[in-house]
Amino acid sequence: MNASILVALIAFAFVTTVTPGPNNLMLMASGANYGFKRTLPHMLGIMVGVSVMVLVVGGGLMTLFDTYPVLNTLLQAVSITYLLWLAWKVANAAPLQTTDEKGTPMTFLQAAAFQWVNPKAWAMCLSAITLYAPDHTLLSVVLVASVFAMVSFPAISIWAWLGLVVRQWLTSPRRYRVFNIAMAVLLVASLYPVLGLNV
Repeated sequence: MNASILVALIAFAFVTTVTPGPNNLMLMASGANYGFKRTLPHMLGIMVGVSVMVLVVGGGLMTLFDTYPVLNTLLQAVSITYLLWLAWKVANAAPLQTTDEKGTPMTFLQAAAFQWVNPKAWAMCLSAITLYAPDHTLLSVVLVASVFAMVSFPAISIWAWLGLVVRQWLTSPRRYRVFNIAMAVLLVASLYPVLGLNV
């Protein structure tokens, strides 16, 4: 992979991981609800989860989905159901003072596993392999996964930090409720591409 393609890959990884999607919306909500430090395992789980997903997709899973299109339909159904459940949980989160003591942010393993039902993560991985590792060689797939590992963490950290900024505004139960409902609505809106309205 020459230097210009590598730069393009880095830019692709940054743009796709920093733009709004289920991961980033949940990180913002987590930053606001639990703080940056308690959100770190969530961020690390996303970074590792996406990188592993690139490796697995590039290593042959992409071919399996091409061979059996019904798997795409099954994945969409699971993704939609899980994201709707997450949106309900976010919308009904406990007040901030209760959340600080009793709430539990997403763990490393939960965040890593979530990537497999995250529509945006699938789109990122499939596009990255198609564009930057079309030959599916081990070296090219590992390179793409490594770039995502290096670039994704600083990109998604911005969203957890934004949650801290928003937290300063959450000075009343009413504002807190409005924020969580807004995050839930945006999470549901992130299903727009999955429903086939935009690919």
